Amino acid sequence: MPIGPIQLIRQATPGQRRTLLAAAMGWALDAFDAMLYSLVLAMLMRDLGMSKTTAGSLGTLTLLASGIGGVLFGFLADRIGRKHALMASILTYSMCSFASGLATSITMLAIARFVLGLGMGGEWNTGATLVAETWPTEFRAKAIAIVQSSWALGFAAAALIAGPVSRYYGWRAVFFVGILPALVTLWIQRKVPESEMWKEQGKQQADELLEGKSPLLATAARSGAPDASAVGNDSASISVIFSRRYFKSTIALLLFNFFGMFAWWGLFTWLPPYLSLPIEQGGRGFGVLGMTTLMVVLNICGMFPGYASFGWVADHLGRRTAFLYYSLIAALLIPLYAMARSQSLLLVLGTLVAFFGTGIFSGSGIMGSEIFPTAVRARALGFTYNGARTMSSLAPLVIGRVGQAKGLSWAFYLCAVGYLLAALMTTQLPETRGKNLA
Repeated sequence: MPIGPIQLIRQATPGQRRTLLAAAMGWALDAFDAMLYSLVLAMLMRDLGMSKTTAGSLGTLTLLASGIGGVLFGFLADRIGRKHALMASILTYSMCSFASGLATSITMLAIARFVLGLGMGGEWNTGATLVAETWPTEFRAKAIAIVQSSWALGFAAAALIAGPVSRYYGWRAVFFVGILPALVTLWIQRKVPESEMWKEQGKQQADELLEGKSPLLATAARSGAPDASAVGNDSASISVIFSRRYFKSTIALLLFNFFGMFAWWGLFTWLPPYLSLPIEQGGRGFGVLGMTTLMVVLNICGMFPGYASFGWVADHLGRRTAFLYYSLIAALLIPLYAMARSQSLLLVLGTLVAFFGTGIFSGSGIMGSEIFPTAVRARALGFTYNGARTMSSLAPLVIGRVGQAKGLSWAFYLCAVGYLLAALMTTQLPETRGKNLA
């Protein structure tokens, strides 16, 4: 009999619950800081004199940095541990959110958003890897889906705060609030355990080195630091994901994430200004408070259950079939959403788009964790997920430029194409349901 989220958490050990909470909070606060930009974008365009193309370029810059950060933090997590890499990523994006509020020019804002993107990219794969290696096989998909669903809560919290704070105190104050997530690292340091699987992997590598190789490496291994035992094998281990055994899955998962992220970031970066701008400017006339309310509804009623449900659907139908259904339905709904004019229809269709269009990303961490071995899991997830973020970083710019020329409604059709191509890539992915981690 299927179990729900409450029963799942009750069956977990205290250590498993803390790793789940740490990863979920990190991902929620990642969303909180990342989406503040979109939520005050209309004000930034006005106050800093930015066109849609320039505004889209800054969104592109952040995504580009997130791809780089994902790869860098993936290496860091495989060397110093999942927990410490998670803390470093949270500190990075929190401090740079605060720095965004200090910007007095587009250049200063661009620098702050770029460094924020590095931390933003690092959080996902470190948190997902920590949970995947801590939770048992039968609960892994559901646990990672819970983590992924926290993005919607962070996005909703950002919308709730950005609306009233920006209205009364301006967009700078909104970014200043973004430093608060840094406080979470204090709790992670004291309460969250490190992955036992990662520590065991480090011990095995140390034993191999002690059995008869370089005295220098043996001395490093005796220090007890898993990162020291990895001194000589970084280049060899990362090459595993491009070996004959993993190459097809690596490329298929990378492209699936790329097409899905291009669609998601293109749509949701521009959704707040699309909804808040007056109709004569190509928007839908909700205003700031109306947009805030609508974004909260889309997150709580659409994104959150979409993320959370994916793990249960993937356990029932299989990972690949769940990917296919969610992607195809999102591709079919977006054109209808772009053509909608009434506010009630925008609410209903937007909620459905948010449900299916964001739910698919729960599956990336699930399948990636089950495809790749422990020695390279964090960096493999960093490459396939955040590498895709780098590739999709042009989405805000492309949608902004097309929106400038033909209107955002027309530009959103490109997002539907992205989901359609993501659905196509699911046919090249393996089915990993029930697989034990290696």
